[in-house]
Order: sequence, then C-alpha cells, then structure tokens
Amino acid sequence: MYEIKRELLEVVKKHLFKKEISLIIGPRQVGKTTLMLQLKKYLEEKGEKTLFFNLDIEADRYHFSSQETLLKKINLEIGKSRGYVFIDEIQRKENAGLFLKGLYDSDLPYKFIVSGSGSLELKEKIHESLSGRKMVFELNPISFSEFVNFKTNYKYEDNIFDFFNIEINKTKEFLKEYLMFGGYPRVVIEEVALEKRRIIDEIFNSYLVKDISYLLKVEKTDVFSSLIKLLADQAGNLINISELSSTLGISIATVQKYLWYAEKTFIIQKITPYFRNKRKEIVKSPIIYFYDLGLRNYALGVFGEERNTERDGFVFQNFIFNCLKEKFLFSGRDIHFWRSKDNSEVDFVIVGGEEIIPIEVKFKEMKQPLVERSLRSFIEKYKSSKALVVNLNLNTEVKINKTKIQFLTFTDLLKEEL
Repeated sequence: MYEIKRELLEVVKKHLFKKEISLIIGPRQVGKTTLMLQLKKYLEEKGEKTLFFNLDIEADRYHFSSQETLLKKINLEIGKSRGYVFIDEIQRKENAGLFLKGLYDSDLPYKFIVSGSGSLELKEKIHESLSGRKMVFELNPISFSEFVNFKTNYKYEDNIFDFFNIEINKTKEFLKEYLMFGGYPRVVIEEVALEKRRIIDEIFNSYLVKDISYLLKVEKTDVFSSLIKLLADQAGNLINISELSSTLGISIATVQKYLWYAEKTFIIQKITPYFRNKRKEIVKSPIIYFYDLGLRNYALGVFGEERNTERDGFVFQNFIFNCLKEKFLFSGRDIHFWRSKDNSEVDFVIVGGEEIIPIEVKFKEMKQPLVERSLRSFIEKYKSSKALVVNLNLNTEVKINKTKIQFLTFTDLLKEEL
C-alpha cells in the first residue's frame, strides 16, 4: 500500500530554509508526525543534520526542562553548525510560546520545525509570543484530491482533473466513500469497514481524553461529547446557543466556551452570516461545519452508512465548504452564508473586496439549469456579477440580467479559478 502524499509537504519544504520557526498545526491524528518525519528524511538526503524530539515520549520531554538543557542536547547531537531541530507535540510543554521565543531570539544556527494540536493555542497565547518569528501551516484531514490519488495508487497524480472528467462513475463512487468515512489518514488506509469504525472511535475518544480532559481540564467530557453529537445533527443549519444550553443542562457561557474549544481544536468550524440589512436578514446565529466528515458521521451514529436522505445533502454541503476553505486559503476572501427573515437562503457567500459570489450547493443530478427563488432573491438584492450552483453533474452557464450563473460539478469547483 502506498503512503498518502500530502500536498502541504511541498509547501513546508520551501520554508525549511527560512529562519522563522515552521509551525505545523492541525487536528489530532491527521499526519503531522508523518509529515515531520518526511521533512526530516528530505533534509537528511540533502546531507543536512537533523534532530527529532517527540514530547509524547517521556525521555524526550526530559530535555525540555530548560532552554539550556535542550541546547546542550542539540549541541551534543549536531554540534554548533547549521542543523534542523524537529519538535513534535509541543503542546505538552508548559509556556511553549515563551520557550520557543527564547530559543529563536538567541540567534542560534538551528532551524526549528514544530508541530502541535489546536490545544496549543488554547493553553497559551503562542501566536502572540511568536509574533514575527513563525510561519503557521495547517494540516487538515485528507482532501478529496489526495484521497483519490491515494486510492488510484497515484497513477493519475499529474492529470487528476482529466480522471475526474473521464472516469465520472468512479469519481462518484470515491465521493460516496469519502462522504461516508471522511479523511483521517488511518481511516483511509484501513480497508475493512469494521476496523475503520474502531479507528474513528479511538480517534474521538483520544481527543476527549488528551485534548479536552487532560490539556483543557474539562471535567464533563460526557457533556462535551453530547455537544459534539448535537452539532453533528445540526451541521449546515443555524445554531441556537440558548437551545443547546437548555438541551445539555449547562449555562450559555459554558456552551460558548465548549464551542470555542471545539473550534480551536479543529473539530468544528464556524461561519457567520453575510448581511447589510439587520431588520430583514439574519445577523448573529452562526452555522457549524466539521473538519472531518467521518468524525461528524461518527458523532451522529451513521459512520460508514450508505443512505440517501436530506442529511446526506448537508454532508455534501460540509464537503463543499471544506473545498472552498482550502481553495481560498491565504486569498483574503471570507466565507459566509446568507439568510433572510422571509426564509430565503444561500449556502455560501464569498466576500473579497468589492466582489461578492453567492454559491448554492445541490446534492443531486441536475437535468437543466434551474435557478431557485432564494438565489434569485440574493442576486436581485446584491447585484452580484457572478453566482455558482455546485451540483453532481451539470456544467453550463445562464444569465439573469447582468449576473452570470455558472453550474459546476464538485470536481469543476476544485479546478476552477473563482
């Protein structure tokens, strides 16, 4: 079986020769350690000196009692000339931000490549401590393109979009599998459905124990777990904080704190409404999406189940959101949604400068380019020059007044410049 290739690997490689700390963050068990080891191997093949610490290992943690102790170890292993120091699971170190800041400011000949889960940011203000001293790289679950490349043994790695266009039925089968099981690397690699379920169960419970209980000191992990399950059921819908508070029997403040924890530990992602008229449009209630579709399905009790219900439409909508987030990374564009108080709604609104692009998501085969009332309402109100309808099969274009409406398949969306 091939190793899963991550697109982020080439991005981080380019930063290895910059002085800044390369900080790799992301959910638990998405492959940060594997990525670090691949970077280490790459450097060693170039003749560079490297040293690897994993703070999950007690013997490695011993060297982090002080900066002086760590530097003695580094000097012993790679000397005082240029070298690359990898530190995995930095969230295990108290005051990690200040610790790394001190090392960076000492003007050492060492480049630091550091990884940590989202709890790193929650324990302390590491981003403030390392302001101007780091570049952050976020590693997420396997993307759909990475998933298909792996499943096809990288045969179409250089022409994956041609594969999507020619092997339409195979692509839809891959989509079905991806929507059911998600993109955690261990889940993707495992071929037996029962083992996939065991792995996702272990991932979720490890997250509750290591991040939520141990690092964040949340005592009611059962309540936190129940919150994640409620959110899974409401993914793609407006979230009502008061309703969650009442259902779980905890205060509104605690719900808000738990939501923040879930967001900062890369379980959920929150998007806010786009509005200009407070009297006629929703302005406060957010919508929640999950980083990983498999974890969302697991929390809902439908992991690996093949169904065709309205909920599947929300899973596809979540999938499209993840694609959009990846597409617009570092672009300066924001992703919102739109709801009016007369029940008109648009799934996503991309905002960048003066440009506004509404996007509707349809989890179905479309026979003709139908523009529904809600999207028409948005176009009439905001006069956007372009709108998108993402669906399973139709690729065409229509015009309403001065607005160009593109009907794109989900694979077109991955390829197209927007």
